[in-house]
Amino acid sequence: MKLAFSTLGVPGLPVADVVRLAAAHGYHGVELRTHPEEPVHPGLGPAERAAVAAEFRASGVEILGLAGYARVAAPGDDAPVLAEIRALLELARDLGAPFVRVFPGGGTEQRPGEADATAARRLGTAAEYAGDLDVRILLETHDSHRTGADVLRVLGAVGHRHVGALWDVMHTWLGGEQPQETYAALCTYLGYVQVKDIASADDRTPLPLGAGVLPITECVEVLSRHGWDGWLCWEYEKRWHEAAAPLPELLDAGRNHLARLLSESA
Repeated sequence: MKLAFSTLGVPGLPVADVVRLAAAHGYHGVELRTHPEEPVHPGLGPAERAAVAAEFRASGVEILGLAGYARVAAPGDDAPVLAEIRALLELARDLGAPFVRVFPGGGTEQRPGEADATAARRLGTAAEYAGDLDVRILLETHDSHRTGADVLRVLGAVGHRHVGALWDVMHTWLGGEQPQETYAALCTYLGYVQVKDIASADDRTPLPLGAGVLPITECVEVLSRHGWDGWLCWEYEKRWHEAAAPLPELLDAGRNHLARLLSESA
């Protein structure tokens, strides 16, 4: 498996510095958070996009994916959501990124099944454009669709190879789903896996990998046992927790922890 980290852990850091961190600490790739406050976002012009792509190519570090914020199950009109996804897909094409992340974002006021149907409809429409650009849309286990079983309901209805799943181990754990259950639900659709660690369900301040309660060991063991050979991406949520330790000083230990788990489960 290849290892990456998310720029959510180093908010606002210039691309050149992100690339240097990844290369210096032995990570194969980076997940780029594409919020407008970050250096990389859909508002970049052609020259800026070309410069970002060139920076990564020169370093040998890959852009794993773009972490966008489109909410495909949210109530409201389809058009703004589809436009947001389309902009993400075009940015991913220009940067050479294989994946874009979207959230479910279903509302509590929706009728049973309505959020699933909304998400499936929008993803089915966006999938055709994603196929034209050869980029894959990944629905993250998150918010209204926290577990693999939740996400599977949507993906099964879409049935398109350019729409898949992003497994966030914290949210499936919070949803009470065991790693083997999540893998069984998502294995056909799995794009990559986000790992992280926290102290408890009530205290989600990011911790060094292995220092908290999340079942990272079990997740890696399940993936290895089934011969899955994709990406593990460390999503250290520093952006939301200013008091958390800086990510750069943890990168070596995080890489070593994941490498040890991979070796032990081989």
